[in-house]
Order: sequence, then structure tokens, then C-alpha cells
Amino acid sequence: MRAIMLGVVASLFFATTFVLNRAMELSGGSWLYSASLRYLFMIPFLLLIVGLRGRLRPLWVEMRAHPWQWVVWSFIGFVLFYAPLCFAAIYSPGWLIAGTWQVTIIAGSLLVPLFGQKIPYKGLLMSLLILAGVALMQMHEASSVGVKELMFGIVPIVVAAFAYPLGNRKMMALTQGRIDAYQRVLGMTIASLPFWLLLGIWAMVTEGPPSSSQTVQSLLVALASGIVATVLFFQATDMAKGNAQQLAVVEATQAGEVVFAVILEVLFLSVALPGVWSSVGMLLVIVGMVLHSYVSGTPVSKKRSV
Repeated sequence: MRAIMLGVVASLFFATTFVLNRAMELSGGSWLYSASLRYLFMIPFLLLIVGLRGRLRPLWVEMRAHPWQWVVWSFIGFVLFYAPLCFAAIYSPGWLIAGTWQVTIIAGSLLVPLFGQKIPYKGLLMSLLILAGVALMQMHEASSVGVKELMFGIVPIVVAAFAYPLGNRKMMALTQGRIDAYQRVLGMTIASLPFWLLLGIWAMVTEGPPSSSQTVQSLLVALASGIVATVLFFQATDMAKGNAQQLAVVEATQAGEVVFAVILEVLFLSVALPGVWSSVGMLLVIVGMVLHSYVSGTPVSKKRSV
């Protein structure tokens, strides 16, 4: 249950990404800066956190032991996750990105054969219920979006939805619990640093320096989503590792991002309140998350005590 609660709280902080990225795009900021600045800002904070915990040396040992695996899975888990999210903000509002992102719920369940486990079909059915709620919630709004917005706003998110859980799980399998969530996030950020620097240089050449507004908002995303949400989510997945059903439950909590994104956009971007069908869709999302948890079997705490 604690892993599920951590996942829900993480979804709240993750939701700020969709809202702030959309806000930066609406104010004329470049998606290249939105993507690269977040991870560049994360590094000093993570170095401080991991350093104060005395965990830097074990992390370096792990990274030196498998350098190319760190680069590959960090690129998939972070770069192929966040760069598409930022690119999609050019064409789609935050609510549509948050809704499409819920494909990651099914993606997480479909990826388990890559780790020698069976697909958790009961949980997958509940995931479909969650997605049905998302589809219902977004049906009215999506009807007003053009074909170009749908293609460039949705396809990158589908890529991100599969890349994020794949990179996360591969890193968990590689490190086998020898490092904690803070160390893993720092290591993956450092391993993906060359790609963020390239995006930053590309932005500097094509767009000039970032505005002060985009710099501040990128810093907020780095803190809220990059550090707080990512660490909470990684801690939750750490609790559920080794149990495909429980891992799927934790990843399903990210459906809460849709509800939180709508609320935040209403409060800060003056987006209209959702209609009746959107509200029914939100209810389906919540019910789906509860049912997903119910059919998942053994609680995480018991599974970890075996």
C-alpha cells in the first residue's frame, strides 16, 4: 500500500511537467530548452543529496562496472522519455499529453516478457478500464484538435510511454538493489548528460539563450518532477520489483496525472472546467486504479518480506 501511495504522490508532481511545459511553449520557449535544462538543473541537487548520504562512491563503482549499459538504458529511460514529452507540448495542451501518457500503464504490463515474466492479464484488464476512463475524459476536447496536432502530439508520447518503464526496469535489473533511488536517478542523469548537452547546444545555436521565465520554470520542473516525483516513483517501483503484478499497480498510479493535470491547468492556465463526460472519465480512472490494486494479489510489504 505504501508503494501505491508513493506512486500517487509522484503522479501529482509529475503532472506539473505537463502544465509547465505547456506554459513554456505558450510563452514562446523552445522545447529543446524545456528538455535539456530540466536535467542539467537536476545534477547539482542530486549530487548534493547523494553526497550528503555518503552514497557517491558505490554509484561510481556501479557505473564503471557497466558503463555502456548505463548510457543505453539512461538514454531510453530519460532522453526518449522526456524529449518527446517536451516536443509534444508544441502541438498539444497539457491535458491531452497527460491523457495520452497513460499508454504507459499498458506498456508496463506488456514489457514484462522481456524480463522473463508472464504478462499480468488481470491487471492488464484493469489498465484497459483506466484507459477507457482517460479516453472518455478526453473525448470532447480531442474532437477540437486537428490531425497534425494528434500525430505530432500523440506519437511522441507513445514512444515515451514505452521508453520510460523499459529504461527504469532495465536499470533495476542491472543494479539488483545495490543502489537506492537517489543514486539511480543521479547515475541515469549523468549517463544521459551528453545528450542533454547536445540538445542545449542545438537550442543555443537555433534559438539563442533561454528567457528568464523559461529558465525559472525549467528549474521548477527539475525540482518537482525531475527530483521529487522521479525519486518517489523509483522508490515505489523498488518496493514492487520482482512482482510483475505489483509493479503494474505502481505504474498504474500514474493515471492520477490526468486528474492532477486538469486541476493544475484550471488553476494556473485558466483552462475551462471539464464537462460531465470528462468527470465520468476521471471517476473511471480512479475506480480502475482501485480495482487494479485489488486484483494485484499479495501486498508489496509481504512480497518483500519473503
